[in-house]
Amino acid sequence: MPLSYFACSNCGHWQHYFATPPDCPVCTDVRNDLPEDGWDFRTEAAVAAMLTGSWRKVGRDMVAFTTGPRFGLNGTGWLLPDPRGNVAFEAAPYYTPPMLDEIHRLGGIRYLSASHVHGYGALWQLQREFQPEIVAIQREDLRMTKAFRVNWPFDDRLELPTGQTLVHVGGHYEGQAVLHDPRRRTLFCGDAFKIDQDSLGNNVAMSSHKAFHKDIPLTPAELSRYRAVVEPLDFDTVCTPFEIGTGITPGMAVAVLQDGMRDPPAVRRIPIEDLKRRSMK
Repeated sequence: MPLSYFACSNCGHWQHYFATPPDCPVCTDVRNDLPEDGWDFRTEAAVAAMLTGSWRKVGRDMVAFTTGPRFGLNGTGWLLPDPRGNVAFEAAPYYTPPMLDEIHRLGGIRYLSASHVHGYGALWQLQREFQPEIVAIQREDLRMTKAFRVNWPFDDRLELPTGQTLVHVGGHYEGQAVLHDPRRRTLFCGDAFKIDQDSLGNNVAMSSHKAFHKDIPLTPAELSRYRAVVEPLDFDTVCTPFEIGTGITPGMAVAVLQDGMRDPPAVRRIPIEDLKRRSMK
């Protein structure tokens, strides 16, 4: 049977398989919930028929690609235009023809990466359409990349020709990596942090988790690793696969991590104003 693409309707993870997959490796992991009504895998044609794509320009010359209605984890695909070659980090759940046309209009994709499997979305589609020169994933996350081909696995860090740096942080997933963009003063943090926002997009609280759905905390060693990577960086914006957190500084991020090291272990959603005060001490 020919290989086809199938997406899990519960989390959105894509698999390249010769028949309907028996299960989803993301949903069967402790960091995600199982579907309450059993497995429901959608073909590429079925996903294309149900989703509408959109994009918007956000501050500092970034473009955010999303789809609706909500599908799976429903992440955002970030495009970072650069005259030396555009960088795409994370991916939307699917890319409609107008979305792909817009990326072509903006110059395509030369460098492609993601923080970890929860940010993959339809990354396979971007590789198929644009044939990027570099597809970079931290080596511990390679086991989740069956739907696309990684040509640049990396260990601790990888500096892209465009000036951004991928850094391994682990923690939430063993292979999780962040992307630091010094020119934009932005940290694309994957799921290293969660930013709670109100209906207007204002930052309300911030936290860090091993597993979001079950509120499993990180260990002190994992939090220390996050801190060692994040503290020296220069940024005032943090982007997760789901939120743009403007006004988030390294000091605020470190305050979240320090709080996580208190006994007993717990996930605590710390109000933004509290983090601002802690970061100034």
